[in-house]
Amino acid sequence: MKFVHFPKPFEHSHPPVRDVNELFDEQSTFGQRAADKVASVAGSWTFVIVQSVILVSWALFNVVAWARHWDPYPFILMNLVLSMQAAYTAPIIMMSQNRQAQKDRIEAHNDYMINQKAEIEIRAVLEHLMAQDEAIQELQKGLLFIQENLGAGASNNDQK
Repeated sequence: MKFVHFPKPFEHSHPPVRDVNELFDEQSTFGQRAADKVASVAGSWTFVIVQSVILVSWALFNVVAWARHWDPYPFILMNLVLSMQAAYTAPIIMMSQNRQAQKDRIEAHNDYMINQKAEIEIRAVLEHLMAQDEAIQELQKGLLFIQENLGAGASNNDQK
């Protein structure tokens, strides 16, 4: 009977996997966190509804105001305020999007590294399974040999 060689047990030689989101948040600066917060607020339905209510109220108060119109039609002051808001909000949102793109690249690289490690571990498991298959085949051959010899020995004893 042939001796089957089993591969040595697989040794994990990599650090434990960490959550990329936690690592990214730990490294973010105050400005980056502020940009993310502005982007999340400005990109919400709450912001759109509140801003719409303010703009409609602004226009109505200036159209129907009895005493003093602080921003008469065509609402030049309101346009100035909205332009200033857009001038600051757009770059802040772009900073947040750039940060998100950087985070996505890091996450994709992390996924790639984990997939490489998993492939190595799967290869080790498959090698071990192949060795087990060989061992089982050798055991079956040995059992068949024993059965044949016992059967031949029993028939030889019967003939005497």
